[in-house]
Amino acid sequence: MSNPTRDRILSRLYKAQSSAPPFNEPERPPLPAEQMAGEFLVDSFKALIEAQGGCFERASGNDGVLKVLADVFNRKGISRAMASTDRVISELDLPKWAKQKGFTITTQKNYEDRSAFKRAVFTEVDAGITGAAFGFAESGTLCLTASGDMPRLTSLAPIIHIAVLPSNRLISSYERMAETVFGETPPSQLILITGPSMTGDIQATPFKGMHGPKELIVILRDD
Repeated sequence: MSNPTRDRILSRLYKAQSSAPPFNEPERPPLPAEQMAGEFLVDSFKALIEAQGGCFERASGNDGVLKVLADVFNRKGISRAMASTDRVISELDLPKWAKQKGFTITTQKNYEDRSAFKRAVFTEVDAGITGAAFGFAESGTLCLTASGDMPRLTSLAPIIHIAVLPSNRLISSYERMAETVFGETPPSQLILITGPSMTGDIQATPFKGMHGPKELIVILRDD
């Protein structure tokens, strides 16, 4: 049965829809962070890392990174570390370098199965060393892309996390990273790290290291 009132309302809606002008989405204004460039980008990134309790180091090339690592190992009393095998870290040949310096650095490939790797990364090493896919100057955040060469636990389980970030991967904001990563074949997981692990669950008292590394050291590698 026809309903005259309903039919009249629907007729008006259809006519209004057909006569409406096309909607043109306005152009998105540039984000404030997108104005950052050059040394201002680096200074902002450094300031935010340190404000969140992290440590920022700067190195010239891979030789500079190794010098910084030697200093960090001696300063922090690190004798044994776990390193990822992503491109940034594999270039350093850390197991060979560590042997010459009197340290021990292993990778996930040194362990026969996942159980042995997990036991080592949780209980046998003092630090985890990884590369970083991106750094965001807007928030002082690191972005790691999980893969077979970048096991998540290498950055999450040890009490100290050392991340090496190539300077050409320091960008202004998360949006710029998303355009690059999700425009290609996306990784299975992204790991976003903003400062050392911290919680305030216990009587609202800030506590570091409860759910991840107690210390974060970021080495910006200038190429």
